[in-house]
Amino acid sequence: MKYIRQSLTFFIEEPTVLSLGKFDGLHRGHELLLEYMAKKKQEQTKLKAVVFTFDIPPQEQIENVRFQVLTTKAEKERLFENKGVDYVIECPFTKEIMCMEPEEFIRRIVTNLHVKYMVVGTDFRFGYQRRGDYRMLMEYAAQYGYEVEVLDKIQENGRDISSTFVREEIASGNIEKANELLGYEFFVDGKVLHGRKMGKAVLGIPTINLQPSLDKLLPENGVYVTKTEWKGNCYPGITNVGCKPTIQGENPVGVETHLFDFTEDLYGEEVRVCFLKHVRKEQKFSSLEELKAQMTQDIQYGRVYFNTGKGVQKN
Repeated sequence: MKYIRQSLTFFIEEPTVLSLGKFDGLHRGHELLLEYMAKKKQEQTKLKAVVFTFDIPPQEQIENVRFQVLTTKAEKERLFENKGVDYVIECPFTKEIMCMEPEEFIRRIVTNLHVKYMVVGTDFRFGYQRRGDYRMLMEYAAQYGYEVEVLDKIQENGRDISSTFVREEIASGNIEKANELLGYEFFVDGKVLHGRKMGKAVLGIPTINLQPSLDKLLPENGVYVTKTEWKGNCYPGITNVGCKPTIQGENPVGVETHLFDFTEDLYGEEVRVCFLKHVRKEQKFSSLEELKAQMTQDIQYGRVYFNTGKGVQKN
Protein backbone atom coordinates (compact mmCIF):
# COMPACT_ATOMS: atom_id res chain seq x y z
CA MET A 1 0.00 0.00 0.00
CA LYS A 2 1.21 3.48 -0.86
CA TYR A 3 0.54 6.38 1.49
CA ILE A 4 0.53 9.82 -0.19
CA ARG A 5 0.60 12.68 2.30
CA GLN A 6 1.49 16.36 2.72
CA SER A 7 0.82 17.21 -0.92
CA LEU A 8 -1.93 18.79 -3.02
CA THR A 9 -0.38 17.45 -6.24
CA PHE A 10 -1.39 13.80 -5.80
CA PHE A 11 -1.59 11.73 -8.99
CA ILE A 12 -2.29 8.07 -9.81
CA GLU A 13 -1.83 6.69 -13.32
CA GLU A 14 -3.92 3.50 -13.00
CA PRO A 15 -7.73 3.50 -13.19
CA THR A 16 -9.19 3.61 -9.69
CA VAL A 17 -12.19 2.90 -7.52
CA LEU A 18 -12.39 5.62 -4.90
CA SER A 19 -13.99 6.24 -1.53
CA LEU A 20 -13.79 9.54 0.32
CA GLY A 21 -14.33 10.47 3.96
CA LYS A 22 -12.79 10.89 7.40
CA PHE A 23 -12.64 7.13 8.06
CA ASP A 24 -12.06 7.70 11.75
CA GLY A 25 -12.20 4.33 13.46
CA LEU A 26 -12.97 2.29 10.33
CA HIS A 27 -16.25 1.09 11.82
CA ARG A 28 -18.82 -1.27 10.30
CA GLY A 29 -20.22 1.50 8.10
CA HIS A 30 -16.79 2.14 6.60
CA GLU A 31 -16.43 -1.61 6.07
CA LEU A 32 -19.25 -1.50 3.50
CA LEU A 33 -17.36 1.09 1.46
CA LEU A 34 -14.19 -0.99 1.52
CA GLU A 35 -16.10 -4.14 0.59
CA TYR A 36 -17.54 -2.38 -2.47
CA MET A 37 -14.05 -1.37 -3.58
CA ALA A 38 -12.76 -4.92 -3.08
CA LYS A 39 -15.64 -6.27 -5.19
CA LYS A 40 -14.86 -3.85 -8.02
CA LYS A 41 -11.21 -4.87 -7.92
CA GLN A 42 -12.23 -8.52 -8.31
CA GLU A 43 -14.42 -7.67 -11.30
CA GLN A 44 -11.77 -5.48 -12.94
CA THR A 45 -8.29 -6.55 -11.93
CA LYS A 46 -6.56 -3.43 -13.26
CA LEU A 47 -8.43 -1.17 -10.84
CA LYS A 48 -6.66 0.23 -7.81
CA ALA A 49 -8.55 0.87 -4.58
CA VAL A 50 -8.02 4.41 -3.27
CA VAL A 51 -9.11 6.04 -0.03
CA PHE A 52 -9.12 9.84 0.07
CA THR A 53 -9.08 11.50 3.47
CA PHE A 54 -7.67 14.61 5.16
CA ASP A 55 -4.62 15.01 7.38
CA ILE A 56 -6.67 16.56 10.17
CA PRO A 57 -10.36 16.40 11.09
CA PRO A 58 -11.90 19.34 9.16
CA GLN A 59 -13.55 20.55 12.38
CA GLU A 60 -10.12 21.53 13.72
CA GLN A 61 -9.61 24.03 10.89
CA ILE A 62 -13.20 25.22 10.61
CA GLU A 63 -14.07 25.50 14.31
CA ASN A 64 -10.52 26.02 15.66
CA VAL A 65 -10.93 23.26 18.24
CA ARG A 66 -8.79 20.30 19.18
CA PHE A 67 -10.37 17.04 18.08
CA GLN A 68 -9.54 13.60 19.44
CA VAL A 69 -9.69 10.66 17.07
CA LEU A 70 -10.59 6.99 17.39
CA THR A 71 -7.57 6.01 15.30
CA THR A 72 -4.32 7.93 14.93
CA LYS A 73 -2.73 8.27 11.49
CA ALA A 74 -0.36 5.39 12.17
CA GLU A 75 -3.16 3.16 13.50
CA LYS A 76 -5.39 3.99 10.53
CA GLU A 77 -2.60 3.17 8.10
CA ARG A 78 -2.21 -0.32 9.60
CA LEU A 79 -5.97 -0.92 9.37
CA PHE A 80 -6.08 0.11 5.71
CA GLU A 81 -3.17 -2.20 4.92
CA ASN A 82 -5.28 -5.15 6.08
CA LYS A 83 -8.28 -4.11 3.95
CA GLY A 84 -6.78 -4.42 0.48
CA VAL A 85 -6.43 -0.68 -0.10
CA ASP A 86 -3.75 0.19 -2.68
CA TYR A 87 -3.44 3.94 -2.05
CA VAL A 88 -4.34 6.26 0.80
CA ILE A 89 -4.39 9.96 -0.07
CA GLU A 90 -3.97 12.04 3.08
CA CYS A 91 -4.70 15.49 1.71
CA PRO A 92 -3.70 18.57 3.73
CA PHE A 93 -6.87 20.39 4.79
CA THR A 94 -5.71 23.86 3.76
CA LYS A 95 -7.75 27.02 3.21
CA GLU A 96 -7.48 26.34 -0.52
CA ILE A 97 -9.18 22.98 -0.06
CA MET A 98 -11.69 24.35 2.46
CA CYS A 99 -12.78 27.10 0.04
CA MET A 100 -12.75 24.99 -3.14
CA GLU A 101 -16.03 24.89 -5.03
CA PRO A 102 -17.59 21.41 -5.10
CA GLU A 103 -17.41 20.98 -8.88
CA GLU A 104 -13.73 21.94 -8.92
CA PHE A 105 -13.12 19.39 -6.16
CA ILE A 106 -14.80 16.70 -8.27
CA ARG A 107 -12.87 17.67 -11.40
CA ARG A 108 -9.52 17.64 -9.63
CA ILE A 109 -10.11 14.37 -7.80
CA VAL A 110 -11.44 12.49 -10.83
CA THR A 111 -8.74 13.79 -13.18
CA ASN A 112 -5.75 13.34 -10.87
CA LEU A 113 -6.79 9.93 -9.59
CA HIS A 114 -8.26 8.51 -12.83
CA VAL A 115 -11.49 7.64 -11.02
CA LYS A 116 -13.78 5.18 -12.79
CA TYR A 117 -15.93 4.22 -9.80
CA MET A 118 -16.76 6.08 -6.63
CA VAL A 119 -18.50 4.85 -3.48
CA VAL A 120 -19.76 7.12 -0.69
CA GLY A 121 -22.29 7.18 2.12
CA THR A 122 -25.47 9.26 2.08
CA ASP A 123 -23.96 11.68 4.61
CA PHE A 124 -20.84 12.53 2.57
CA ARG A 125 -20.25 16.27 2.14
CA PHE A 126 -17.46 18.16 0.39
CA GLY A 127 -16.42 21.50 -1.04
CA TYR A 128 -16.92 25.05 0.15
CA GLN A 129 -19.45 25.27 3.01
CA ARG A 130 -20.12 21.54 2.51
CA ARG A 131 -22.31 22.34 -0.49
CA GLY A 132 -21.37 19.13 -2.32
CA ASP A 133 -23.09 15.83 -1.58
CA TYR A 134 -23.75 12.46 -3.18
CA ARG A 135 -26.45 13.99 -5.41
CA MET A 136 -23.88 16.33 -6.93
CA LEU A 137 -21.50 13.42 -7.46
CA MET A 138 -24.26 11.66 -9.40
CA GLU A 139 -25.09 14.83 -11.34
CA TYR A 140 -21.53 15.19 -12.68
CA ALA A 141 -20.82 11.48 -13.17
CA ALA A 142 -21.57 11.39 -16.92
CA GLN A 143 -19.66 14.62 -17.58
CA TYR A 144 -16.48 13.41 -15.88
CA GLY A 145 -16.78 9.74 -16.81
CA TYR A 146 -17.26 7.83 -13.55
CA GLU A 147 -19.96 5.77 -11.85
CA VAL A 148 -21.25 6.42 -8.32
CA GLU A 149 -22.49 3.93 -5.74
CA VAL A 150 -24.28 5.46 -2.75
CA LEU A 151 -24.62 3.26 0.33
CA ASP A 152 -27.17 3.73 3.09
CA LYS A 153 -25.95 3.98 6.65
CA ILE A 154 -25.99 0.84 8.80
CA GLN A 155 -28.07 1.26 11.94
CA GLU A 156 -27.76 -0.10 15.45
CA ASN A 157 -30.92 0.11 17.58
CA GLY A 158 -32.40 2.73 15.27
CA ARG A 159 -29.30 4.96 15.19
CA ASP A 160 -26.83 5.34 12.33
CA ILE A 161 -23.45 3.76 13.05
CA SER A 162 -20.98 6.63 12.90
CA SER A 163 -17.66 7.69 14.36
CA THR A 164 -19.57 10.00 16.69
CA PHE A 165 -21.66 7.09 17.99
CA VAL A 166 -18.53 4.99 18.59
CA ARG A 167 -16.73 7.91 20.21
CA GLU A 168 -19.55 8.44 22.71
CA GLU A 169 -19.50 4.79 23.78
CA ILE A 170 -15.72 4.73 24.21
CA ALA A 171 -15.62 7.99 26.16
CA SER A 172 -18.23 6.60 28.55
CA GLY A 173 -16.31 3.36 29.06
CA ASN A 174 -18.87 1.23 27.24
CA ILE A 175 -16.21 -0.76 25.41
CA GLU A 176 -18.31 -3.79 24.58
CA LYS A 177 -20.87 -1.65 22.74
CA ALA A 178 -18.13 0.31 20.98
CA ASN A 179 -16.55 -2.94 19.79
CA GLU A 180 -19.89 -4.05 18.35
CA LEU A 181 -20.12 -0.82 16.37
CA LEU A 182 -16.53 -1.01 15.19
CA GLY A 183 -16.63 -4.66 14.21
CA TYR A 184 -13.32 -5.21 15.98
CA GLU A 185 -11.81 -4.45 19.39
CA PHE A 186 -10.91 -0.83 20.12
CA PHE A 187 -7.15 -0.58 20.56
CA VAL A 188 -4.22 1.63 21.41
CA ASP A 189 -0.93 1.15 19.58
CA GLY A 190 2.34 2.34 21.05
CA LYS A 191 5.87 1.72 22.18
CA VAL A 192 6.44 0.33 25.67
CA LEU A 193 8.12 3.02 27.76
CA HIS A 194 10.04 2.97 31.03
CA GLY A 195 7.72 3.99 33.84
CA ARG A 196 8.47 4.66 37.51
CA LYS A 197 8.66 0.88 38.10
CA MET A 198 6.13 1.17 40.92
CA GLY A 199 4.21 -1.87 39.71
CA LYS A 200 7.03 -4.38 39.94
CA ALA A 201 9.32 -2.86 42.57
CA VAL A 202 6.72 -1.61 45.07
CA LEU A 203 3.53 -3.54 44.41
CA GLY A 204 5.02 -6.75 43.07
CA ILE A 205 2.74 -6.51 40.00
CA PRO A 206 4.82 -5.77 36.87
CA THR A 207 3.24 -3.58 34.20
CA ILE A 208 3.99 -2.16 30.76
CA ASN A 209 3.33 1.51 30.04
CA LEU A 210 2.16 3.25 26.87
CA GLN A 211 1.90 7.01 26.41
CA PRO A 212 -0.67 7.52 23.63
CA SER A 213 -0.67 10.46 21.27
CA LEU A 214 -2.48 13.52 22.62
CA ASP A 215 -4.98 13.36 19.76
CA LYS A 216 -5.94 9.75 20.59
CA LEU A 217 -9.33 9.34 22.26
CA LEU A 218 -8.99 7.11 25.31
CA PRO A 219 -11.73 5.30 27.21
CA GLU A 220 -13.05 6.77 30.44
CA ASN A 221 -10.41 6.57 33.18
CA GLY A 222 -10.65 3.18 34.80
CA VAL A 223 -9.67 -0.47 34.70
CA TYR A 224 -10.39 -2.73 31.72
CA VAL A 225 -9.95 -6.34 30.71
CA THR A 226 -7.57 -6.27 27.74
CA LYS A 227 -5.45 -8.39 25.49
CA THR A 228 -2.06 -7.21 24.26
CA GLU A 229 -0.83 -8.14 20.79
CA TRP A 230 2.93 -8.53 20.30
CA LYS A 231 4.72 -10.29 17.47
CA GLY A 232 1.58 -12.12 16.35
CA ASN A 233 0.59 -13.41 19.78
CA CYS A 234 -2.14 -12.24 22.17
CA TYR A 235 -1.55 -11.98 25.90
CA PRO A 236 -4.43 -11.57 28.37
CA GLY A 237 -4.22 -8.88 31.00
CA ILE A 238 -5.77 -5.99 32.86
CA THR A 239 -5.24 -2.32 32.00
CA ASN A 240 -5.60 0.96 33.85
CA VAL A 241 -6.33 4.10 31.87
CA GLY A 242 -5.68 7.24 33.87
CA CYS A 243 -3.20 9.24 35.90
CA LYS A 244 -2.56 6.89 38.88
CA PRO A 245 -4.06 9.13 41.58
CA THR A 246 -2.73 6.95 44.43
CA ILE A 247 0.88 7.45 43.29
CA GLN A 248 2.42 10.73 44.49
CA GLY A 249 3.44 13.38 42.00
CA GLU A 250 2.01 14.47 38.67
CA ASN A 251 1.28 11.52 36.42
CA PRO A 252 0.17 12.10 32.81
CA VAL A 253 -2.77 10.10 31.52
CA GLY A 254 -1.44 6.80 30.27
CA VAL A 255 -2.25 3.18 29.52
CA GLU A 256 -0.69 0.75 32.04
CA THR A 257 -1.14 -2.99 31.55
CA HIS A 258 -0.39 -6.04 33.65
CA LEU A 259 0.03 -9.17 31.51
CA PHE A 260 -0.90 -12.43 33.21
CA ASP A 261 1.98 -14.89 33.72
CA PHE A 262 4.27 -12.90 31.42
CA THR A 263 7.98 -12.45 32.17
CA GLU A 264 9.57 -11.09 28.97
CA ASP A 265 11.04 -7.59 28.77
CA LEU A 266 8.99 -5.45 26.36
CA TYR A 267 10.72 -2.08 26.82
CA GLY A 268 11.04 -0.38 23.45
CA GLU A 269 8.72 -2.89 21.73
CA GLU A 270 5.68 -1.88 19.67
CA VAL A 271 2.48 -3.44 21.03
CA ARG A 272 -1.28 -3.13 20.60
CA VAL A 273 -3.56 -3.08 23.65
CA CYS A 274 -7.13 -4.16 22.78
CA PHE A 275 -9.96 -3.26 25.18
CA LEU A 276 -12.57 -5.93 25.93
CA LYS A 277 -14.57 -4.98 29.04
CA HIS A 278 -14.85 -2.19 31.60
CA VAL A 279 -14.17 -3.39 35.16
CA ARG A 280 -14.34 -0.26 37.34
CA LYS A 281 -13.62 3.45 37.39
CA GLU A 282 -10.22 4.76 38.42
CA GLN A 283 -10.06 5.70 42.09
CA LYS A 284 -7.61 7.01 44.66
CA PHE A 285 -6.73 4.68 47.55
CA SER A 286 -5.53 5.70 50.99
CA SER A 287 -2.44 3.50 50.77
CA LEU A 288 -0.38 1.42 48.38
CA GLU A 289 -1.51 -1.66 50.28
CA GLU A 290 -5.14 -0.90 49.44
CA LEU A 291 -4.18 -0.27 45.81
CA LYS A 292 -2.37 -3.63 45.64
CA ALA A 293 -5.36 -5.44 47.16
CA GLN A 294 -7.70 -3.91 44.56
CA MET A 295 -5.31 -4.68 41.71
CA THR A 296 -5.20 -8.28 42.89
CA GLN A 297 -9.00 -8.38 42.70
CA ASP A 298 -8.94 -6.80 39.23
CA ILE A 299 -6.46 -9.42 38.03
CA GLN A 300 -8.65 -12.21 39.37
CA TYR A 301 -11.64 -10.69 37.58
CA GLY A 302 -9.64 -10.68 34.36
CA ARG A 303 -8.53 -14.27 34.76
CA VAL A 304 -12.12 -15.41 35.27
CA TYR A 305 -13.16 -13.43 32.18
CA PHE A 306 -10.61 -15.20 29.99
CA ASN A 307 -11.18 -18.60 31.59
CA THR A 308 -14.86 -18.42 30.60
CA GLY A 309 -13.80 -18.16 26.96
CA LYS A 310 -14.80 -14.54 26.39
CA GLY A 311 -11.27 -13.33 25.70
CA VAL A 312 -8.33 -14.62 23.71
CA GLN A 313 -5.58 -16.54 25.44
CA LYS A 314 -1.94 -16.54 24.33
CA ASN A 315 -1.52 -18.21 20.91
